[in-house]
Amino acid sequence: MKYDIRLLRIQYLRGPNIWTYRSALEVWLDLGALEDLPSSKIPGLTEKLVAWLPALAEHHCGVGEKGGFLQRLQEGTWAGHILEHVVIELLNLAGMPTGFGQTRSTSKTGVYRMVFRARDEQVARTALAEGHTLLLSAINGERFDVAAAVTRLRDTVDDCYLGPSTGAIVTAATDRGIPHIRLNDGNLVQLGHGARQRRIWTAETEKTNAIAENIAGNKDLTKTLLTSCGVPVPEGEIVDGPEAAWVAAQDIGLPVVVKPLDGNHGRGVSIELTNRADIEAAFKIAETEGSEVIVERHIPGDEHRVLVVGGKVVAAARGESIYIVGNGRDTVVKLIDDQLNCDPRRGDAEEFPLETIRLDREPAMKLLLERQGLHGDAMPADQQRVLVQRNGNVAIDCTDDVHPDVAHAVSLAARVVGLDVAGIDLVVQDISKPLQPQRGAVVEVNAGPGLLMHLRPAVGKPRPVGQAIVNHLFEPADTGRVPIVGVSGTVGTADIARKIAWLLHLSGKHVGLACQHGLYLRTRCVEKANSANWVSGNRLLMNRDVNAVVLENGPLSILKDGLAYDRCTVGVVTDFGNFEGQSDYDISEPEHMRKVLRTQVDVVLPEGVAVLNANDPGVAELADLCDGDVIMYAADEATPELAAHRASDRRAVFVRNGWVMLAAGAQAVPCVEIARVERARRQPAPVAEHLLAAVAAAWALGIGSELIAAGLETFDPMLGRQS
Repeated sequence: MKYDIRLLRIQYLRGPNIWTYRSALEVWLDLGALEDLPSSKIPGLTEKLVAWLPALAEHHCGVGEKGGFLQRLQEGTWAGHILEHVVIELLNLAGMPTGFGQTRSTSKTGVYRMVFRARDEQVARTALAEGHTLLLSAINGERFDVAAAVTRLRDTVDDCYLGPSTGAIVTAATDRGIPHIRLNDGNLVQLGHGARQRRIWTAETEKTNAIAENIAGNKDLTKTLLTSCGVPVPEGEIVDGPEAAWVAAQDIGLPVVVKPLDGNHGRGVSIELTNRADIEAAFKIAETEGSEVIVERHIPGDEHRVLVVGGKVVAAARGESIYIVGNGRDTVVKLIDDQLNCDPRRGDAEEFPLETIRLDREPAMKLLLERQGLHGDAMPADQQRVLVQRNGNVAIDCTDDVHPDVAHAVSLAARVVGLDVAGIDLVVQDISKPLQPQRGAVVEVNAGPGLLMHLRPAVGKPRPVGQAIVNHLFEPADTGRVPIVGVSGTVGTADIARKIAWLLHLSGKHVGLACQHGLYLRTRCVEKANSANWVSGNRLLMNRDVNAVVLENGPLSILKDGLAYDRCTVGVVTDFGNFEGQSDYDISEPEHMRKVLRTQVDVVLPEGVAVLNANDPGVAELADLCDGDVIMYAADEATPELAAHRASDRRAVFVRNGWVMLAAGAQAVPCVEIARVERARRQPAPVAEHLLAAVAAAWALGIGSELIAAGLETFDPMLGRQS
């Protein structure tokens, strides 16, 4: 018999959800006949899984220590739980460590909900597909190529995940509590929300001047500007042919450097050239890498890269010439592979600090070998040192060695070009000494510099360059957040959300609102459709005109997508009712609904407030889960949960003699007369609980009682509504 595990439903939870604060992939599984076959009843399964994925033996599990999962396998655990751990281990092997996963049974026999942390949806789906195939192969006694699966998954990670430079900046932002939104499939990322956001694209920021970027791309223009400000640069001349290159070299003085005017990564650069044949050959190589070719005076010393952020030096790295040593029997190509490319720091992917050396894609390297009388198939004599590369390999940290004179020169170079983040290339013999006496010079100014050499240097300690860029974009106390109010429940939430948005609008905020009645910017309805969902919320958080956001989060939206935000200023929960409408998600009782809607309280910021309906004891109990303050509301001030809350000297909102009261402990002051709200616009009497929830949220946001009263009297419930 061939066993199967059916994948009934796969959904990507983009934001905080019932499982975790972070994005995750949730999978509904039908084990079929495997429901009656825990791992202990499948001969050889544990041994095969550990042989294929040895690190499974180290996984923690219910026992809370290494080896816990192995113990569960041996004692007997079900296939859904095993799949969870297999997927997590494949992600670990692919370079995307994942520690979170859970598997829970449902009310239907043999059907489980399995979830695991997923930074990227496509990566998560690929990991699930590979893990599913691996587990079934192990159960059914079939072959499976683990290495090939890991390679496929790693390729997906490389295609889908943020590059190392962008990732470092995003991580630094996260460490500071700054949220982020990925804006495309590449490295364009928004840090912060709404009007307080900043954007980055790799190491370029929204402060990076487009004119400055174009200047940096023109080496000749850059040199002209630097020279005018006293920054030392090598003399040079743009040439239009091999003969002109030789003439220019003689005028400048040998030795010289020949390179593309607008190239990058050191490609097409030939240095320390002294004879005509080499210079003319170097011109042809440089010509293929850029639009024009420049001949420059050769500067003695090593290539260095200095990172300047906001006018300050934050990191520096040094390059070195690299050699191979002959043995009299192996070719240059084999020696390069055996002596250089075997270095674990070298590779083709972005995460490697050093590149793999390939003669077939480095014409300048071939020319360097030819100048030594060699080629790729040549066999250097025993102990013969062969110079393979003179420029590049900038991966030795030297940040602490930078002389103040050098720091001043490179900072000035960045300012002259106009870049807020710049990679300054200079050649100098000793970076710990002033430039001029040793004839050092700045040779290039680069926009959007790579950060990897500073994040993972081949030698020396990593530098917090991502943190430097985040600190450049945001003031020390700025988290890039705008006030966010989330309203969750099943009754009256759209009305409550609209009232809160109106009160925020009157307080001077440019409010974005997404609720069942539509999508609103300020007071204008821009989309008359149910917008109480993740997509609409995300649109508002991306809008640079918005400095406050109100989102209605129904239970179905939380179950399908998670919340659109990581944390909120105010979280409102009204009730746990209407659980019958969520049966597709195995929600069949109030306690199940509690697990869904507690998500709204879980994400309230420490400086934020949860607004809870004290008339529902289950909702009131969520107060213990809130990181911030709590305001409870109920129409009857004698409601036990509300009275107990006031007794602990905390805030509450209730009705007394027809007035909405704001209470802090035993003290209570009137805010607005309910009948006056009804009379002001000849509208039906407002539902007391809806009114109280809106008042409590406005109070939590620091809106004064007089403005709250005026706002509720002028609120038009029909404004912008669908006809």
